Amino acid sequence: MDAAIPADRKRVWKTPPGVTLCAESDIADPGSRGFVLQIGEAYFHGFVVRKQGQVAGYVDRCPHQGHPLAIELDRYLTPDGDLILCGWHGAVFTPLTGACVGGPCAGAKLSPWPVVADGGVIRTA
Repeated sequence: MDAAIPADRKRVWKTPPGVTLCAESDIADPGSRGFVLQIGEAYFHGFVVRKQGQVAGYVDRCPHQGHPLAIELDRYLTPDGDLILCGWHGAVFTPLTGACVGGPCAGAKLSPWPVVADGGVIRTA
């Protein structure tokens, strides 16, 4: 699987607030789900993690080499659900803060993507 983004596919790093992403129940606890949103002519790639009744969103880009984190669709967490895992180089991050706690980018952080769960629905914030 090639993680490279085609050169003709422009990326954006932010989304407008209020975009409905999914029902909160669509993501297991702990669990995760990736999203690609078209913003004008460009695309935003992000993911949402749900853990301990809370949600957190991140730009789908590892601070180590800029690759998307998941190798398999929606598989952002370690098998036990404790950490976010970059499947390419093994970096691990805390789900609710995005802090890298191990691997090649230890001490770095994932870029946050503001999301909120309200009334059973997850939206951009």
